[in-house]
Amino acid sequence: MLNASFRPEYPFKVSFLRRHLSDFQHSYSSLCVSHAEGKAATDKPAESRMKRLFGFEKEDLSSWHRFVCLLNRPTDPASLGIFRCLFGMLMAVDITQERGLSHVDYKYLDGAPVCRFPLFNFLEPLPMDWMYCVYLVMFLGAVGIMLGCFYRLSCLMFISTYWYIFFLDKTAWNNHSYLYGLIGFQLTLMDANRYWSVDGLRNPKKRNAHVPLWNYTLLRTQIFIVYFIAGVKKLDADWVEGYSMKYLAHHWLFDPFKVILPVELVSLIVVHGGGLILDLTAGYLLFFDVTRPVAIFFVSYFHCMNSQLFSIGMFSYTMLATSPLFCYADWPRRFFGSFPEFLQPVLPLVSPSPCPSSSCVYPSPPNSSSEQQDASTHPKPSTPRLRHKMAAIFTIVYITEQFFLPYSHFITQGYNNWTNGLYGYSWDMMVHSRSHQHVKITYKDGVTGEVGYLNPGVFTQSRRWKDHGDMLKQYATCLNYNLPRFNITDAQIYFDIWVSINDRFQQRIFDPRVDIVKADWSPFRPNPWLMPLLVDLSPWRAKFEEIEGTLDNQTEVVFIADFPGLHLENYVSEDLGNTSVQVLQGEVKVEIVEEKMNYTLAPGDKMQLPAGAYHKVYTVSEASSCYMYIYVNTTEAALQKNFTMLLELQEKVRNGTETEPLPPELQPLITGLEDEGSEVNITDPVVRLFLKRQKRLEEKKKRREAPIHERFNRFVTKKYYMIRRGFLMTAIAMRNLAFGLPPLEQLRREVDYANMKAPEEDPNQNEPLKDETGHVEL
Repeated sequence: MLNASFRPEYPFKVSFLRRHLSDFQHSYSSLCVSHAEGKAATDKPAESRMKRLFGFEKEDLSSWHRFVCLLNRPTDPASLGIFRCLFGMLMAVDITQERGLSHVDYKYLDGAPVCRFPLFNFLEPLPMDWMYCVYLVMFLGAVGIMLGCFYRLSCLMFISTYWYIFFLDKTAWNNHSYLYGLIGFQLTLMDANRYWSVDGLRNPKKRNAHVPLWNYTLLRTQIFIVYFIAGVKKLDADWVEGYSMKYLAHHWLFDPFKVILPVELVSLIVVHGGGLILDLTAGYLLFFDVTRPVAIFFVSYFHCMNSQLFSIGMFSYTMLATSPLFCYADWPRRFFGSFPEFLQPVLPLVSPSPCPSSSCVYPSPPNSSSEQQDASTHPKPSTPRLRHKMAAIFTIVYITEQFFLPYSHFITQGYNNWTNGLYGYSWDMMVHSRSHQHVKITYKDGVTGEVGYLNPGVFTQSRRWKDHGDMLKQYATCLNYNLPRFNITDAQIYFDIWVSINDRFQQRIFDPRVDIVKADWSPFRPNPWLMPLLVDLSPWRAKFEEIEGTLDNQTEVVFIADFPGLHLENYVSEDLGNTSVQVLQGEVKVEIVEEKMNYTLAPGDKMQLPAGAYHKVYTVSEASSCYMYIYVNTTEAALQKNFTMLLELQEKVRNGTETEPLPPELQPLITGLEDEGSEVNITDPVVRLFLKRQKRLEEKKKRREAPIHERFNRFVTKKYYMIRRGFLMTAIAMRNLAFGLPPLEQLRREVDYANMKAPEEDPNQNEPLKDETGHVEL
């Protein structure tokens, strides 16, 4: 009766209660689902400070089970998908440039006697046409990564060929090439095709599905290591004192700083101090919400500068692409959601929310009928399985290994030289700068005893072997293999290589008395024929600056340090008419070879050296000797004096202040080089050199002051012809593999067409001035 009397009396209240009860049930169900995904709004006030800062609670690290659940926590795939696309695109461009697709035929020409430097001596390049096939597979893999098309297969295609080419040539190693391979390996194991991918269009289960948190953890930690370890390496005294990259301060990019600071302080504070602080702090600042905008601004500015300072390919742009990985994983949805609606079909997904994925571990749902119904509709694994545990183990092992490798040089001691380890995996970026003053390769025939000299770099396309004992051993073995075709049998090979590292003395890096062919070398033992770096002489660098400051613009100086019992044999060019040697420390004996005379010099003594003759400098003191060559290129000085006089005369003629008629040999100063053949009519060689120099300087100025659209057009044109050549040569190679070699004349025409370049505004603008070169080296 109560119910009967109740229903007709308050019908609106019953309807009201039913409607709101239904709304409450729906809200409660949504709340549970949201809580299961870790995004409940009601949880926000209860979040601890640790979760606000780091994204997880300390209880998540309290047990192995909780830790596995944390690393496999469902995360939005949007940011990872955008990075995958950008990385694949950048690698596709990199393959045509720094990886070398555009010049494979130069590097891997069949039958060429070329010395190579693989990591493992059994590694050899394939025939040239097959090397093009390797590059094509790598390129298709990069494009597949970019599109997210057959993603796993594309990753395998990319990393297998990439690491093969990487291991094939140690001379091309650098930190960013190593980083590309690491990121490619990581992406192979990740679910980076869950967002904005062709695979997502083909398979709805993959489209917009959650990815486990460890996908982001690996990439973020890898980038953190790149920054932080690079900063730790920059704590080296040479970097802190400003010797590593001193020359960078003269670049135009630092002109704004030079308005308020002298060049020396720009080098010390901006280049070295700024680089140290940024590398040490960038990883931390990118991690936290409050500091992330500032960090992204500074690292973006830093990488944009690096793209102009160094020839490092796609590295700067790849690092720019990694910065958004530190933002919230759903940032692309919010970013692309602000675009006009008519663009939405071609942009990445903005909605709906990510779908459940078997790759993740979800919180256990509460025991309610509504949640059970939702779970039956969208099953979510709530208990870690073997794959989740293996992912957690891999994450720990990989991160540990990456922190260990930069300091693993006590294992691979054979690769240690003056700097530790193979250049690449140590992240010691730009910490050491080198200059080579003198390189001599001597051979001795093992049968006849004949002694001769080889051109440094013969049979090789790289100069990196000069600084690495492992490469020097490979180079000597290769020379010994190739010399018999020139009637040199069982050759002994000796290297005399002089190097200055970070503005120190020029000194020997390897013992010149050791036959490197028969020398012992092991990757796990110290190199016995490596000469020690004379670090005790490092304080002399301050004295170098004082000495250089007292010299005029035409006088050059070279600082030498040598070991007791050794000597330097040198030749003074006839162009260097005023050359002397002065002892700074120790005692030396100077022998003039032609005169057969010896002169002993003590600290402070100075001696004039004859031009056009050989001399030897012996270190006779018990400790290392230090001395310096001071020289003036008299030929160049006279040439510059004549150039100055001709420039003044030309200015007088142009402004009308020169009243005397010019002699016939100087008439070209008025007309200049009007066309390519006009220089043939110039009789005076100095005038001809002057006009060619002026034309080159004018063209250089014109290119430097060109408007942005002309520079951009020139840049795009250059890249177009480079990429064009790579793909045309690849097509020729694929045709050769499929149908065999065509007639040589046809092949020549095809290669000529592939080699076609953009028309130059001035065909002589890049022509070296042969008559001017050769006068600047001691």
